[in-house]
Amino acid sequence: MPNLSLTFTKVAHSAPPHAWFGVSAIFHYLGPSFAVLLFPAVGVLGVAWMRIASAAVIFATWTKPWRTIKRADPRTRFMLISLGGCLAIMNTSFYLALDRLPMSLVAAMEFVGTIGVALYGLRTARNFAALALAALGVFLLIDVKWSTDPLGLFWAFLNSALFVGYIILGHKISEGGASGGVERLGAAMAIAFFFIMPIGFVQAAKAFATPVLVLAGVAVGACSSVIPYVCDQLAMSRLPRASFALMLALLPATATLLGLMVLAQIPSGQDMIGVLLVMSGVAIHKPAAPEAPIPKLASTAP
Repeated sequence: MPNLSLTFTKVAHSAPPHAWFGVSAIFHYLGPSFAVLLFPAVGVLGVAWMRIASAAVIFATWTKPWRTIKRADPRTRFMLISLGGCLAIMNTSFYLALDRLPMSLVAAMEFVGTIGVALYGLRTARNFAALALAALGVFLLIDVKWSTDPLGLFWAFLNSALFVGYIILGHKISEGGASGGVERLGAAMAIAFFFIMPIGFVQAAKAFATPVLVLAGVAVGACSSVIPYVCDQLAMSRLPRASFALMLALLPATATLLGLMVLAQIPSGQDMIGVLLVMSGVAIHKPAAPEAPIPKLASTAP
């Protein structure tokens, strides 16, 4: 698509970066909310396979990942492979955690892993106060019930660690602008599909004879890995990495609300206080001005 590079760059600047992050935060857990409902019919690994496979196909229709990989220099190719592996393992461990733990807890633990990223570059007292409020809110969301399932916690911790990798690598591929970031994201998702191909295919194959399940799997991929990851690129291309990491505190809040609406996971009064503290911290945060303009990379489109 010749004008892809111009298209996403223009889209990224058509709204504040916080708006793009808000869309990402909603879809980040809306897709998994529906994915949980598919676990009994398809299996956890089968749903993870369908999510990544459908996202890879959707991205491939307009990003032409084979072209991006072919034209990439060795350093960029290594970064794409790293991001692809990160996405494959992160999404799989995320679903394995969701199968055993409440979604709000898994989301809260994701934010814990990003605190170090948020601390780096905050610099002002106002932003440290914002981080303190958000962290306190996440602590209330975690509560003391978090140690009841060791295996679930293992998958949640693994997902949290890989989520940090996603932030760092995702922000790196966005440095040339939103368009180049989306193109590289499409290539990384294609690589992620190769990583997960042998892992969940057997479970996913059970759904191939049922069109409704296949369509549901595609919807999960679009809602979980296409819309939020593209919106992340639109936001990352305009926000410092520390600011983006702090805004991730919204994820436990959106997970709690979506868990209530879709999965009937009723939040407690303490959970709601935690949500309000997280939202307050994000509201008072002020992104730091970039130290130098981000250079624009040439498009991979012909």
